[in-house]
Amino acid sequence: MTTRGSTVKRKAALFLTLAALAPLAGCGGKEEAYSQGAFIMNVQAQVKVYGAGEEEGRRVADAVLAEWKRISDEFSFSEPYSQTALVNKKAYGEWVRVDGEFMRLLLLSLDYYRLTGGAFDITFAPLWPIWKEAASTRKMPAREEIAKALANMGSGYVQLDPQRKYVRFSKPVQLNMGGILRGYCFVRAYRILKDLNSSYPVELRLGGNMLAYGKRDWSYDIMDPFRDDRLFGRLHFGEGVIMSSSGRERFVQIEGKLYSHILDLKTGYPIENFSSLVVYFPTLDGENFIPSAVLAVMGREKVFSLLSRMKGSSAVWIDGAGKETVLPGGARWEKAGRLF
Repeated sequence: MTTRGSTVKRKAALFLTLAALAPLAGCGGKEEAYSQGAFIMNVQAQVKVYGAGEEEGRRVADAVLAEWKRISDEFSFSEPYSQTALVNKKAYGEWVRVDGEFMRLLLLSLDYYRLTGGAFDITFAPLWPIWKEAASTRKMPAREEIAKALANMGSGYVQLDPQRKYVRFSKPVQLNMGGILRGYCFVRAYRILKDLNSSYPVELRLGGNMLAYGKRDWSYDIMDPFRDDRLFGRLHFGEGVIMSSSGRERFVQIEGKLYSHILDLKTGYPIENFSSLVVYFPTLDGENFIPSAVLAVMGREKVFSLLSRMKGSSAVWIDGAGKETVLPGGARWEKAGRLF
């Protein structure tokens, strides 16, 4: 029998991906970019190095994609030999030693748990199959099911000894740090690009997220939450990172109502009145960065209040009816109707 984890592992292991020089539309017309892609963490990953030849482009792309694959192999919930899998298997009632990087990710996850008042929680595993079943049958799950799942969740049951790098669970919870790993991939890639000291602009994509490295006229397209083929708007910026949380491709209809796949892990239900959140940060230096998966569960008012205190950040929140609210900052927003 083929498991989901083994399928993902084979896809990620097929790190043999297209690498080509292709003419791409860039600043001032046609511009060549070296492009290389892969399938990592269940999404498409792509590296574009603008203006570089094959040797330099491959040097940059190989370094970034290898690091992303390492992060996936070591920390993904679905990887059977990851540190996460080992901890989930052994940590209930027993101290398990982890490395310093894993401990830092855990500490960061628990910081986000506190920041969101429990709405972001890496022990959400019991809820996921309930909502997968609800999406399949198009019937709301019973309140008793949700309550039972919540009773078997809680980052408060994760005990850490940061100095000795030990983890233990006081209840049989399961860790899944997927909500922060894609953001962490960009943090690591940003450091790699600085260390490589390449003089070429680089565009990194991981799912719907984007890192733009180097001075250039960058833009990010936001598609309509209800129409895959229609542009909703565009963000323009100098350089930085875009993090996106969207139910656009994963809306489900249950009893005649559309629900996002993003859950409020404090209540156990999908977050309400939400379609998409796209956040721009001008840099990954310092602490001026929070993944959008963490921000989305806080609600629009709290998100905008927090981001307004983070220099240069911008955001576009699209509610359940498809109406946007924009937080101006370092990126310039254009609605699609004004683009054409």
